[in-house]
Amino acid sequence: MSFDEAFRAKLAMDAIGFDAGQEAVARELSRLAGELAAQPEGRGGIFARLRRPTPQSAPEGLYIHGEVGRGKTMLMDLFFAEAAVARKRRVHFHAFMQDVHARLHAARKTDQDAIAPVAAALASEATLLCLDETQIADIADAMIVGRLFEALFARGVVLVTTANFPPEELYRNGLNRQLFLPFIALLRQKLAVVALDGSRDYRQGRVKAHETFVSPLGPAADARMEELWQRLTDSAHGEPMAIDILGRRLQVPEAAHACARFTFADLCEAPLGPADFLAIARQFRIVFVERIPALTAAQRNEARRFITLIDALYDAKVKLVASSAQAPEAIYPGGEAGVEFARTASRLREMQSAGWWGKKIVET
Repeated sequence: MSFDEAFRAKLAMDAIGFDAGQEAVARELSRLAGELAAQPEGRGGIFARLRRPTPQSAPEGLYIHGEVGRGKTMLMDLFFAEAAVARKRRVHFHAFMQDVHARLHAARKTDQDAIAPVAAALASEATLLCLDETQIADIADAMIVGRLFEALFARGVVLVTTANFPPEELYRNGLNRQLFLPFIALLRQKLAVVALDGSRDYRQGRVKAHETFVSPLGPAADARMEELWQRLTDSAHGEPMAIDILGRRLQVPEAAHACARFTFADLCEAPLGPADFLAIARQFRIVFVERIPALTAAQRNEARRFITLIDALYDAKVKLVASSAQAPEAIYPGGEAGVEFARTASRLREMQSAGWWGKKIVET
């Protein structure tokens, strides 16, 4: 079955509803699928016609960007499943980069320039590479992706990738970003950049606003948080990642589809500050904070960090999913930050509201 036939079949079976934005992206994927099917995998890489000998040649793939939950991953996965390519790989961008770093580490033991052998190995394993959720938060990634992908394109690899932002917004405000700009130019040169526009967030429609703050703690709360994570990310587990902040790395235990998952201890019992919380708010659209305890009056440092965290998420309009030992007003009832925490409790209540998440999701 071709990609177009598979897409039309889903529409016919009401597995997906008609969406003009998805339809436009599907046309681009269908065009690329037809080009792939028409070209044999030959010597020196894939699809010689898709290479770019001149600036007017066809792009080597697609860069699909759009807001969270618009269907980018669904379309790419359908394309990948039906692509008439023998050697193909579909992987989350963070997992791909972890693999690349491991290969580079091994290659540096024998090669002065490790990029070339790593690119050659990757190209030999997959002539179609589908990367989900491309985002650059780590300077280590930012400094190698340009040369790596230039080498992959030179070997005929076709790339299809999804992202929440257009190429120009990748690694936004990153350290030494000027060194990253050639990679943005490369993406624009080599890939057709397509926006998946639309006002409907299909993932957020899977939750009700009142479900997003789970209390009290216990096995039932843990199970509910697992369920909400799977609904909002379409995955059982995210990938660990790191965000570069002023030359240091903030570890994110799990990330998937613009969602990040932390425990209260990860964020508020560690020596983090406003720069860390602002970076999280810039990077993610939905943040999970699990196992918020009942704080004593003596835990003023933890309380202040939590206040700063919620302020950062609130100001950036980030969606919050949390599990807590207590209702918002009872998390920190006393202590020197009690007056400030009253504002935090009010914000936590607002962040559970239908208006915060979008009225479309309220089906109570």
